[in-house]
Amino acid sequence: MPIATPEVYADMLDRAQKENFAYPAINVTSSQTLNAALKGFADAGSDGIIQVSTGGAEYFSGQGVKSMVTGSLAFAAFAEEVAKAYDVNIALHTDHCPKDKLDGFVRPLLDASIERVKKGGLPYFQSHMWDGSAVPLEENLQIAQELLELAQQASIILEVEIGVVGGEEDGVAHEINEKLYTTPEDAIATVRALGQGEKGRYLTALTFGNVHGVYKPGNVKLRPEILKAAQEAAIEELGLEPDARPFDLVFHGGSGSSAQEISDAVDYGVVKMNIDTDTQYAFTRPVAGFMFENYDGVLKVDGEVGNKKMYDPRTWGKAAESSMTARVVEACEALRSAGTHR
Repeated sequence: MPIATPEVYADMLDRAQKENFAYPAINVTSSQTLNAALKGFADAGSDGIIQVSTGGAEYFSGQGVKSMVTGSLAFAAFAEEVAKAYDVNIALHTDHCPKDKLDGFVRPLLDASIERVKKGGLPYFQSHMWDGSAVPLEENLQIAQELLELAQQASIILEVEIGVVGGEEDGVAHEINEKLYTTPEDAIATVRALGQGEKGRYLTALTFGNVHGVYKPGNVKLRPEILKAAQEAAIEELGLEPDARPFDLVFHGGSGSSAQEISDAVDYGVVKMNIDTDTQYAFTRPVAGFMFENYDGVLKVDGEVGNKKMYDPRTWGKAAESSMTARVVEACEALRSAGTHR
């Protein structure tokens, strides 16, 4: 099935809100991890989101190029071709982009999509994320307004982060403190600045204790009720019905979250949950096991020649892809998106 059009992506998000589920958003860095994610969504019978970060995009371009834009467009072109073989809808997204990387990442990609759409084509990406968590909220929303206007020209959805996700990802690091919790006042400021869709559709990553990185269950103190409070504040500000969900919410930094915390977050309007650390480990763990178990085949030990079948990347790569695929299926089941494609 082709990559989701803007209309299909909007329908995906609408159905997630209406039917109370969320899509896993899987970070990838290579054709292998992209293929693993695609098969995972297909096996789960779930539409999904596949994304690249600034570092992932640079890695995609190759070590001799190291261009976030080149890598992003290469990722999009590869995904556009291979996704045709799978009977699910896939949206492409760029992950965390801080202020100092906007001019080398999101802005040129928006420009490229605008030009493509003017010529009658579709945007390269279905959504982009602006990570303004490191700047004051007023500046964050000012930049969001500018980017939202550009995104609307290409029928692209903008993701914004209101609050701070702790830990570190791709060089973006934040302390773990009280700033990890978005306030109702922050939510009101967001809807006042960005509207409710009339200026362009946006996803909102509100923070409720989220932390990037690797944590055992119980170490991350999440407070999903903050999402409920934010929705209620926006409902009152906009004069909506009590059961409305004005925000399409995004869940970042979920490693170590309990099943109940994830379920509660979805109940409060999360439609997209980023999954990176867990799928990285799922991909790498079988490779480590294979190398240890077959060291005398993958290495030319004591002057021998090794075993070409063992060090052929396809041999150990298949196990890595299968493991990551299984983790994507697990994520779809946890977020209730499994079996929802139609």
